[in-house]
Amino acid sequence: MTRGGTARRDWLLDLPCGERRALLEAMTHRQRCSLGRHWLLWAHIGQLPPPGDWFGWMVMAGRGFGKTRAGAEWVRSIAESDPKARIALVGASLDEARAVMVEGDSGLLAIASPKRRPAFEPSRRLLRWAGGAEARLYSAAEPESLRGPQHSHAWCDEIGKWHQAANRGVRVWDNLMLGLRLGDQPQVAATTTPRAVPLVQRLLTDGDFVTTRGTMKENARNLPEAFIAAVENRFSGTLLGRQELDGELLTEVDGALWSRALLEQCRDETADEGDLRRVVVGVDPPAGMEGDACGIVVAGLAPGDGLRQRGVVLADCSIERPSPERWARAVAEAARAWRADRVVAEANQGGAMVASVLRAADVSLPLKLVHASRGKAARAEPVAALYESGRVRHAGLFPQLEDQMCGLMAGGCYQGPGRSPDRADALVWALSELMLGTAKRPRVSVI
Repeated sequence: MTRGGTARRDWLLDLPCGERRALLEAMTHRQRCSLGRHWLLWAHIGQLPPPGDWFGWMVMAGRGFGKTRAGAEWVRSIAESDPKARIALVGASLDEARAVMVEGDSGLLAIASPKRRPAFEPSRRLLRWAGGAEARLYSAAEPESLRGPQHSHAWCDEIGKWHQAANRGVRVWDNLMLGLRLGDQPQVAATTTPRAVPLVQRLLTDGDFVTTRGTMKENARNLPEAFIAAVENRFSGTLLGRQELDGELLTEVDGALWSRALLEQCRDETADEGDLRRVVVGVDPPAGMEGDACGIVVAGLAPGDGLRQRGVVLADCSIERPSPERWARAVAEAARAWRADRVVAEANQGGAMVASVLRAADVSLPLKLVHASRGKAARAEPVAALYESGRVRHAGLFPQLEDQMCGLMAGGCYQGPGRSPDRADALVWALSELMLGTAKRPRVSVI
């Protein structure tokens, strides 16, 4: 869009209500129906492809920026203008590709005019436009599915959350690039929220790629004011807000026990929660009545290869600035929800009070009090080694917990968000109980 296009949109939206109504009434019915689908009028600058001849375009921006709409409109413009276009639509999974890229509120079916809407064949994962262009859905969890097919264009959505285990996301990308050889000028667009995964970092330094950066506020006209106020009130100034709203790619802290790249390698959102041998809730109680947060992290022990059992981080149930009764109830609820066989709580600050508060919430709680003889970073080092050896997986994304983990320094200080790594300390207690204990508890199976 040109600056003139933006000015026309702003002029129309800023017209007094009466003048805008008169202008709309002067239009024909067809003009009024077409107005809402006039993408060049309504899009903001960051949603339109960059000028010039480019091979790759990455839109890396905060949530609410309009990344999905930008990708879908780019695909629509190609499909409607090039009958020979063969387009790959690659999502983190087939379900997400269909739900977001095709059938979502900003997906290809929703943005098309009724007369130009493509036919969707879910069983074949195929969209067909009347002019002849086709688009096929692929999953970033299946690298081999892109070995062989040829395309002229590709739209890859949320590449920052593509599977990182066994370098799967990069393998998917490489197979896609090797097949992007149809037509006179193959092109690929990638839309993503910033995450410091190898693929995103690679594209940022690729000379064939143009990157569009942006924040949620750039699309504020199309977002509810209540939503903007709520998320800014909750996340403004936090690391999570900087990444998810402001579109900032968070970098590593030198000397930290965990790196974001390591955590992405350990992520496995398909981890099986039904075959766990033990489940433990780790608790780092707030210091006194005015503590910042109560760290509550749920982890399980799953069978691994041979004798190498692996830990699975299942949930971060931590709560901010709670009363003693509230954090105790949260611990009890987490233990019940995950059917935990042990709750491990640090008792350095509070001692018997910690036990009595937890017992008041649930007298049957399987409680174990632990006393820290070393600092948080020293306790965390053996747990960090488990991650390095590939023995821990995260069954999902835990942004606030992971921000704290990446701020714990090997030398003993803390450079993460907040005054204390409450969530990370709870994680350490849970995984230490599961994987670093000296005694193994026997189990009896009932047949």
